[in-house]
Amino acid sequence: MAAAGLKTIIALSFVLAVGFLLVILSCALWKAYYPLLVVATYVLAPVPNWICSHLANPDDFVESSGAAVLDLGRFCTGFLVVMGFALPIILAHSHIIAVPAMVMSVIGGLLIYGTIISFGMFFQEEQEF
Repeated sequence: MAAAGLKTIIALSFVLAVGFLLVILSCALWKAYYPLLVVATYVLAPVPNWICSHLANPDDFVESSGAAVLDLGRFCTGFLVVMGFALPIILAHSHIIAVPAMVMSVIGGLLIYGTIISFGMFFQEEQEF
């Protein structure tokens, strides 16, 4: 990919701010602060991939070394992402939060996690072999 510039950083930060605003407003407008747990799941979601990628054996000669550790990191990250989407839905189903708060929280979560993924795509270093 091409090098990301200042416009990319500004656009990603704007989308991230809108995502956080939606999640915070979903809490503040209905005075139920449980949807803030969504923010915690999206902040913690990349951590298992980061830890497991550093624990994997970076041996170039043996391709399958460390694959189980990487798969475990991807599984834990997937679990946290799905939990970030499912938690507001479960809270709305059990009438702990309102349905509009659930919608705002899910949309805000989509924006937050989409920004994290986009940031990783635009700013990853290319490896030379």
